[in-house]
Amino acid sequence: MINEQIEAIKSAVAEQLAKTTTLQDVQDIRVRYLGKKGELTSIMKELKTLSPEERPKVGQLVNTARGLIEEELRKKTEEVKEKALAERLRSEKIDITLPGRRPVMGHEHPLHSTKRLMEKAFLQMGFSIVEGPEIEDDYYNFQCLNFPDDHPARDMQDSMYITDKILLRTHTSPMQARTLQAHRPNEPVKVIVPGKVYRWDYDATHSPVFHQMEGLIVDENIRFSDLKGMLEVFFA
Repeated sequence: MINEQIEAIKSAVAEQLAKTTTLQDVQDIRVRYLGKKGELTSIMKELKTLSPEERPKVGQLVNTARGLIEEELRKKTEEVKEKALAERLRSEKIDITLPGRRPVMGHEHPLHSTKRLMEKAFLQMGFSIVEGPEIEDDYYNFQCLNFPDDHPARDMQDSMYITDKILLRTHTSPMQARTLQAHRPNEPVKVIVPGKVYRWDYDATHSPVFHQMEGLIVDENIRFSDLKGMLEVFFA
């Protein structure tokens, strides 16, 4: 009777594996027949009801069947994996003969392109570009530029303070002071200072963040006519 059960299980496993196409199906078959509550496992539990003479023979049959089933499950698992890989490679195949896709390109922001054009014009006139911190000390932003303590620009409603002595710069002029301090008194200076500045103004015609560019020349024989000439060249 048990022999017939074992053969029936082997036949059922072979039949079901032949129809299996996924790893989950293979796992379900494994659990159904070899799991803790599987059909073949249940037969092993019945060995205690057999006579001492029959028990070794039936146990050997069950172990042999288990080994055969596990081997069939292993083979089917490998087969399903190979088919899945082949299908994935087929679906992900790229036709290298197709023309390439041109990437969609953006464009430079108008503020950046305008800034570059302005810098280029002054560079051609011999200026250097200097840039500095946007979070500035009150000393450089106001004091060394001769803004008195009671100047309206120092008020909290006009400037964006972080602490009592630290604020977002309200102009690019602090770099004039920093540049002059970094040069010897007899050394010529010819720089432009581009960059963002910050003020509380915010309405239809003002933005709290905007861009400035200023120039500084310190040298002998510099006249107001030089400023006029450079501006004419810049706007030409």
